[in-house]
Amino acid sequence: MIPSKDSIPIEEKEPLEQSIAKVASAIADPSRVSILCALMDGRAWTATELSVAANIAPSTTSAHLTKLLNSHLISCLSQGRHRYYRLAGTDIAELLETLMGVSMKLEYTPPITTPIHLRKARTCYDHLAGEIAVQIYEFMDKNGWFTARENKLSMIGANQFKKLGIDIDPNTKRKIACACLDWSERRMHLGGLAGTLLLKFFAEKEWIEKTKGYREITFTTYGKKALKRIFNINIA
Repeated sequence: MIPSKDSIPIEEKEPLEQSIAKVASAIADPSRVSILCALMDGRAWTATELSVAANIAPSTTSAHLTKLLNSHLISCLSQGRHRYYRLAGTDIAELLETLMGVSMKLEYTPPITTPIHLRKARTCYDHLAGEIAVQIYEFMDKNGWFTARENKLSMIGANQFKKLGIDIDPNTKRKIACACLDWSERRMHLGGLAGTLLLKFFAEKEWIEKTKGYREITFTTYGKKALKRIFNINIA
């Protein structure tokens, strides 16, 4: 009798299956999820800070960080006597954002408990998320900024970014313009290199202000005028 695939020991299964199972196992813990969500602000955190964010003991935090490191979901930076942790890359941030969105796809629509200041605008690792980000994406999509092919800007989109003063290397290995499912709005916002450069552009123009130590983004008076002028978005 030929054994079923499910009866084969995990170490004998395909490498891809093992890798997926390893990542899933690393994420499958509420405390580790809290740590990963804290790191979604793009900053490097100490173990002590992550312990407070996840509301767990320092010794427990250490064990969780080790598992996340071994699964290549986070990286560790040593600076003098201190060690700092951050997400391993933009692909990990995109994975987490997708999981957040998928987790909201329930048979019923639960009440949204995200604080209003974070729903309006926040960072999603290295790009903008929240209600305003969703409106920006919808404006771009409606006006033909994207190609039918995923992760690409159309000629219209590339020209519009260039008019803003944002040059995007078409030969980059990173996704140029991917749609990220916004977990609070449950609609798409702009990720990829275009999303990163757009957030950087907003900051350089002083159209936004970041709340230090948090993911919250506030649009300045100039930023609100720019949103209206460029994307036809009104912020009360």
